[in-house]
Amino acid sequence: MTVYLVVFCGLLLVALIFFAPQPLWLGFLLLVLLTALWLGVEKWGRRSEEAVPYPAPQPPDMPVERREHRLAEVALPSAWEDYDFVFSATVRWSPSGVRADESLVNIEALAVDAILERARRVTEGKLPGRASLVQHELSGALGWMEPDGTGCLRAMAESVTLTLSEEDRNRLAKLASARKENTVWEHEMRYEQSRRAYLSENVLKDTGSAVVWWLAKNDDHVEKTVKDIGLLAQLSSAANNARVPEQFQHLVLGPAIGEWGATSAVYAGNGETAASPLASQTPADHFDAFLETMDLREGNPERVLLARQVADVLRKHGRQEIADDLDRRFDAPGPSLFDDSDPFPSEPDGEPGQ
Repeated sequence: MTVYLVVFCGLLLVALIFFAPQPLWLGFLLLVLLTALWLGVEKWGRRSEEAVPYPAPQPPDMPVERREHRLAEVALPSAWEDYDFVFSATVRWSPSGVRADESLVNIEALAVDAILERARRVTEGKLPGRASLVQHELSGALGWMEPDGTGCLRAMAESVTLTLSEEDRNRLAKLASARKENTVWEHEMRYEQSRRAYLSENVLKDTGSAVVWWLAKNDDHVEKTVKDIGLLAQLSSAANNARVPEQFQHLVLGPAIGEWGATSAVYAGNGETAASPLASQTPADHFDAFLETMDLREGNPERVLLARQVADVLRKHGRQEIADDLDRRFDAPGPSLFDDSDPFPSEPDGEPGQ
């Protein structure tokens, strides 16, 4: 049809050229060219559409076959022997491209074994006391569909729980408490050893060091420190298992001891030490020094009262001689505080003497 149209248009154009005026056949020529151009564009478009192939229809996706099995309270090893995790989860699996005859292969058992193997690799290096943390790690590790060793299926796990038995939790709590207590005890022991070393090697190294330390502890109270030099000399000597230095021996017995002549027993006639100061002291001397440290000096009524009470206690324990020495030393006459007799005998009418 197109060929005939072109031939007809050609003949008509020749006739116009030879027999029609020029403006008329020029317009017709322009019309013919436009028509030919339109026909060419239309034909090229049809060929382009025929050249592009349409995509072949895809077959519908086959549904993935999935199955599941619930695992409950399976023991998994931890980093500590005899402390097993208790594992529970829902195992899901789907067959892979390799088909197996289910009458010959237990697909469920393969899926469960694959999940337990993956879980064991995670838990066997974890501490049993971190069960809640390991549970989250295990959920992430088992949350992917991964092929098993046979290639027959892919498996994953959901609803994962990981705990310890109640007995193991109680044991771990006791072990943790014991470790904490032991750590505290070791810290206290090291602190005590350090303190003892500081006192023996620095503070009580000699009397001078003890005096300086005591002066600093008492906010530079010089008078109090001077009064305690004898006691500090005894303390530093005892800490070093040594005798009191000679220049401090006259301060050890205290001022009241000299009044009773105890100082004379310390030195021999030629000025040499006849005996150690402590060996020459009587129980009354020690008690007097004790009262001095308590600032209970002569004339204080509490001094007499305390001496009387101690003397009565000594009598109760059969130390009559020492008790009498205390009474003579501190001039504490009067009724005994522990005497069973009534210090105020009643008159016949039951009233005190009037």
